[in-house]
Amino acid sequence: MPNILSSLVGHFFSSLDQLGSFKAIEVTELPEAYQSLLAHDDHMTVTVEAWHNSLVDVRVLDEKYQGSMYTRKIVLKLQRDNHPVQFGIMRVDLKDLPEIVKLEIQSQALPLGRIMIRHHLMRTVELCQLWKINPSPELRLYLQYEKEGAIYGRTARILVADKPAVELLEIVTA
Repeated sequence: MPNILSSLVGHFFSSLDQLGSFKAIEVTELPEAYQSLLAHDDHMTVTVEAWHNSLVDVRVLDEKYQGSMYTRKIVLKLQRDNHPVQFGIMRVDLKDLPEIVKLEIQSQALPLGRIMIRHHLMRTVELCQLWKINPSPELRLYLQYEKEGAIYGRTARILVADKPAVELLEIVTA
């Protein structure tokens, strides 16, 4: 769903190229380490924490409101050493969420996945597309990523009570 990718990125960047070059791929094209990080229907918060054996904190880099839609650009960092392990953009429709969930999301204190799990929201995470990314200098800076070669990510959405509530771009390092 390239439209989710373009739509999310367009909130904070004038072009997709500012993050890098993106190529849609199949799960079989993912390196093995990235398969377990990206090819699933779970919250990335839980997956990244399990992979790195550390809780993560969220750092909100920018945010925008448009009606009931709240969009933010974030980095998840390991609690143990503050190293960034995920760059993301999320857009959430706040209108049908419980008030406490809205307040916690807007407080910027916790990753989205942890909030949704904590409040036992009836939710389904749907993987939309996997991406091979040649990261731009800006994306490398967000992730403190100095290695050569591609990194990988995904677009996904979260349904709450069977209604679309969240769209996500999630880019990780392995």
